[in-house]
Amino acid sequence: MKKLYVAATRQNDGKTIVSLGLLKAFFNRNKKIGYMKPVGQQYRLIEGKKIDKDVVLMKEIFDFKDKSQHMSPIAIPRGFTEKYILRGKQEDLIEKVKNAYNNLKVNKEFFLIEGTGHAGVGAVFDMSNSVVSKLLGAKVIIVSPGGIGRAIDEIMLNKSKFDKDDVEVLGVIINKVLPEKYEKVSKLVRKGLARKNIEVFGVIPHDNVLSNPSVAELLDDLKGELLSGKGGLHNIVGKFIIGDMLPHEALDYFTGHTLLIIPGNREDLILTALSGHILGKSIDPSISAIIFTCGIRPHRKIMDLLKRSNIPLILVKEDSFAVASEINNLIFKLRSEDKSKISKIETLIEKYVDIDRINDLL
Repeated sequence: MKKLYVAATRQNDGKTIVSLGLLKAFFNRNKKIGYMKPVGQQYRLIEGKKIDKDVVLMKEIFDFKDKSQHMSPIAIPRGFTEKYILRGKQEDLIEKVKNAYNNLKVNKEFFLIEGTGHAGVGAVFDMSNSVVSKLLGAKVIIVSPGGIGRAIDEIMLNKSKFDKDDVEVLGVIINKVLPEKYEKVSKLVRKGLARKNIEVFGVIPHDNVLSNPSVAELLDDLKGELLSGKGGLHNIVGKFIIGDMLPHEALDYFTGHTLLIIPGNREDLILTALSGHILGKSIDPSISAIIFTCGIRPHRKIMDLLKRSNIPLILVKEDSFAVASEINNLIFKLRSEDKSKISKIETLIEKYVDIDRINDLL
């Protein structure tokens, strides 16, 4: 069986996106695929079990029949690290991961193990990425964000940790490269890493579709109340604006995929947004959603008009500035319902990553 461990130079480098794309690529090559994330930091409670969010995602997308608790043997709740330092035992965690893997590996031809952050994440409880990849006997691909100097520096730093634990790093995938810098970065990062005897399997351009959240993601993360517009929950949010301007000035800002954040009593701006949405509908919806802040709902007659537009309308208790600040700090995770994003990921990986080369080296 071919085993691949996907690590990263940092958190939120696109490791899950790359993992999903690789799984799909090997699945398309008639491989019986398997997946696990041994150590997870963001989890959901599924039937009383803590299951990493990425495991939930992969299970839904690929319809894995394996038990979720085997695919996500260690999820890190608040206070876990402190308890481990005081009285934890590494052998207990090792046994958990090995037992889970042994249950998952049956009848698999290709098995992908997704790490958590950089090579040293998890060292505080003796289960860093380098330790886990060694434990499971998997070769490693490191995912790094686009760049040249910083990317190479961070790749070398992470590789040194894998080298120390006697884990083979197959090569790297460079992710999220700005399109206008793609040719330059691709050429130089390949040449720079070749001098270090590190193979580059792919350089993937940045795609706004993958970076921007859907309205459904915002609704979940903000814990808002959906007033109407369920059909538009998969709208992508390209930017957000706070409704603190004059209506005639606002029209210039209501361009494709805008999220409007505004108290429900600003009828002038709400109607302006509605008219801008109708005018822009022939090309792209100018308004992806409206968030009503401070718990203030629009007047009933305004709501009737808005409902006809199918714009998702979300009510929250916080003020506009607090909501905008929270959105700015959120880390958005891919969802299984985001079919357009998943399709885009599959296309990018097949186009820009040398899957056959990875397969040969495994």
